[in-house]
Amino acid sequence: MKYYRTIGFSLVFGIMLIACNGSDSNTFEEDKNANSLVEVEGGKFTGGILKLNSIEDYTSLFPAGINDIYSNHIASQSYEGLLRLNQKTLEVEPSIAASFEIDHSKKIYTFHLRKGVKYHDDPCFPGGKGREITAHDFKYCFEFLCSNHKSNKWSSLFRDKLLGAEAYALGKSDNVAGIRVVDDYTLELELINPNAGLPNLLAILAASVYPVEAIDTYGYEGMQNKIIGSGPFVPKTIVNGDSAIFIRNENYWRKDEFGTQMPFLNKVTFTFIKDKHDELKSFQRGELDVLWGIPVEEIPNIMGTLEDARDGKNKDFEVQAINSLNIQYYGFLNTSEVFSNVKVRKAFNYAIDRDSLIDFVLQGEGSAAHNGFVPEMKGYPTKSVKGYFYDPQLAKKLMREAGFPNGEGFPEITLNLNASGGINEKIAETLTFMLKKNLGINIQLNVIPMSQLHPLVERGQVDFWRFGWIADSPDPSNFLYLFYSKNIIEGKAASINYFRYTNPAFDELYEAALREINPEARMLLYAKADQILMDDAVVMPLYFNIDIRLVNPSVKDFDINALEYRDLSVVYFTNNKAENVRIYDNLKLDE
Repeated sequence: MKYYRTIGFSLVFGIMLIACNGSDSNTFEEDKNANSLVEVEGGKFTGGILKLNSIEDYTSLFPAGINDIYSNHIASQSYEGLLRLNQKTLEVEPSIAASFEIDHSKKIYTFHLRKGVKYHDDPCFPGGKGREITAHDFKYCFEFLCSNHKSNKWSSLFRDKLLGAEAYALGKSDNVAGIRVVDDYTLELELINPNAGLPNLLAILAASVYPVEAIDTYGYEGMQNKIIGSGPFVPKTIVNGDSAIFIRNENYWRKDEFGTQMPFLNKVTFTFIKDKHDELKSFQRGELDVLWGIPVEEIPNIMGTLEDARDGKNKDFEVQAINSLNIQYYGFLNTSEVFSNVKVRKAFNYAIDRDSLIDFVLQGEGSAAHNGFVPEMKGYPTKSVKGYFYDPQLAKKLMREAGFPNGEGFPEITLNLNASGGINEKIAETLTFMLKKNLGINIQLNVIPMSQLHPLVERGQVDFWRFGWIADSPDPSNFLYLFYSKNIIEGKAASINYFRYTNPAFDELYEAALREINPEARMLLYAKADQILMDDAVVMPLYFNIDIRLVNPSVKDFDINALEYRDLSVVYFTNNKAENVRIYDNLKLDE
């Protein structure tokens, strides 16, 4: 399987130096102190300020209310759960649960919590001091995940898995039978059926723990803009669209293999620069340490000329790249008058040339989504799923059969999208031109911030939209979950099944895959479910991302991965200067 991918440009010579975690923009005395580095055992350093940017505002900071990557990157600095992912390998590791075991039936998981792990200090606690986390906290948070509360966007995460979750959601029980507190430091979870993917689910942000005192004090609405967790960084100030500042949790439970208190960084800051050009300039000035999602065509501009390099005008940086578990797509509201006809949906899919989009618009940055909705990943039979290739004649034929020959009588529709630094608009202009040329239809663009677009899509208030989906865990279920009909809950306006798609055959395969213990058999079931989505043309898969990051070479242990999962507790700065600009060590040639 091609897991890592080379990029269609060459990096030529060693190019100069970015300041070691410091910039002229730091005006506060505390930042000067925070920037100082102290060497510790193992050759690492404590101290420094990691400066990041979010190209979009966050939509929520409440764990159960987050299902976008921008909110995730901010809130995940302070929240944690029973388990975590390894940033480098994406394997599940212990977190607040020091260990767990599974019984012989493969249905009962017993988690043993660490003692002494405390919430961050907050006025919601008596005396403002964060208290110790116990198994009761996890029961409280997990039962909320099983509820139909409007602030819970993950209401189907456990409902078909944990014993008693469905009865609790329907109000037939006042607790979830499969969530049991044995004692303050022991939690049991009992499944209806074996589910090999449960540890991955427990490692996602939605399964993080937060205190009941916070909900009692601020309410669920208040927690949309507030964080009270136990993680490596404590929020200092958060102003959506302006900045988010986190400081080191001096009481964090975690230590490295040499016994050094983690995290290593003193501070993490987020800006909210929306324009990619402005973001790039900030990186070049040393005001950002990481640039995520850089277009390939910008790389030469960043590197500058060889003459600039000799004159010391450029900045040193490291390029990281990887095939991401991230799909970009256009969504159809399958229940709408416009897109309820499967022939129309198929016509849209056949009318666009994904390969030309990759080659000429994205400059090779991505791979066309011809084989279903699920990206290539270990063990998944991608090639067995038959999706859509460019066939304008078939597209015309389907539209004619749908009653719209050459687009006649088809209403003018709107594609709703966020700018994401401008790239989404460029793609939309190309694809809507193709749809106009091949189907004779007119499409208007409505460009709005993601914080506005996301709730509209969740509530089924737009017929046609652009979204991306990056996995929370490296498993096909994380993509197919979006189409599961049980995510459409009666009486609840918002749903993660944005398409309002219902198909019993799909649901049956999806549920069977979740129950299947054999990895190969499970992947085959997922692929069959993916094929149903393609046969029904539920969605327009466009392309899978190649993630590219530019990183200050003084930043260490910030490993790139296919989920853009970030564990900043392990990241540190070094005083050592990089010798040259290079492709990231883990980047491999196509196999």
